[in-house]
Amino acid sequence: MANEAKKQIWLHLADVNPIPLSVNPSEEEQCRRAEELVNSLWDRWMRQFAEKGSSSEVLARVAFRFAQLYYNEYAANRGVNDFLKKFEKELDSIVVDV
Repeated sequence: MANEAKKQIWLHLADVNPIPLSVNPSEEEQCRRAEELVNSLWDRWMRQFAEKGSSSEVLARVAFRFAQLYYNEYAANRGVNDFLKKFEKELDSIVVDV
């Protein structure tokens, strides 16, 4: 919704100070879910890597992992989009021939 009033929320990520964010109310649930996923992975990896790195290093690992997941999904979606474009062209040529 273009006219939706922004809402101020605070994200609590890892052990950094809360981060203010202005979002549309319809986006808050998605932001909260992302916050939960980041914190869940950070908590797990802090227990696993506590002696090997600082909190900020573990948070950097979490950020990198989410970036990997994003890129993998982006690449997969690009492949599907390329396939659909090719399929659409073939379908158009069949319809034109009929």
